[in-house]
Amino acid sequence: MQKKIYGYVRVSTREQNADRQMASMREMDVPEENIYLDRMSGKDFNRPRYQKLLRKLDSDSLLYIHSIDRLGRNYTEIQEEWRRITKRKGADIVVIDMPLLDTRRGKDLMGTFLSDIVLQVLSFVAENERSAIRQRQAEGIAEAKKKGTRFGRPRKPVPEGFQHQYQKWREGKTTLKEAAKACGMPLSTFYAKGKAL
Repeated sequence: MQKKIYGYVRVSTREQNADRQMASMREMDVPEENIYLDRMSGKDFNRPRYQKLLRKLDSDSLLYIHSIDRLGRNYTEIQEEWRRITKRKGADIVVIDMPLLDTRRGKDLMGTFLSDIVLQVLSFVAENERSAIRQRQAEGIAEAKKKGTRFGRPRKPVPEGFQHQYQKWREGKTTLKEAAKACGMPLSTFYAKGKAL
C-alpha cells in the first residue's frame, strides 16, 4: 500500500524564511497540501499546524522533516517526539539532512539499534548547539554593554514641565493623577520617571 506523505516545516518567527525547508519538501515530492508550516518558536508543542499534522499521522504515513531540531529544542523533547511518531503513531520519519535517520530502512533489530544511536547523537548535538548559541549571545551582549551599547527601545525624554509637575505633586499641591495628566503620561510612567530623578 502506498504511504501518505507529509512534511513538517518550522521557522521560529514570522520574519524567518522557510524557503529552504519548503524546497527540500518539494524535492521529496511531498504534496503541497500535506506540508504543515508553523511560524513560531519550538519552545513547546502547542503549535497549531504541528498538532493538526500529528492527528493525521498513522501507520500508513511517511513524515519528512528537514532537520532533527524541527522536532524539538532539546535532547529529551526530540527523543520523546520521535517515539511518539514512530512507536505510538507507527509512522515512518525521514530526516532530509541526515539520511541515516530514515525509519523505512532497517526495520530489523540492527537497523533499529543504529537508528536509535544516530538519533541520540543528533539530539545531543542539537541541544548542545542551542546551548552554545545562547552562551555566545550572552557573551556578545555583555561585551556590547561594556562598550556602552544600550538594548531595547530608546528612552523617551521626559516632557517639558515634568520636573515642575513632579515637584508640585511631591509638595502636595496637586494629585498624582493631575500631575501625570498635565505631562501627558500614564500614572505609572510619571511615578517611575520621578523616582529615577
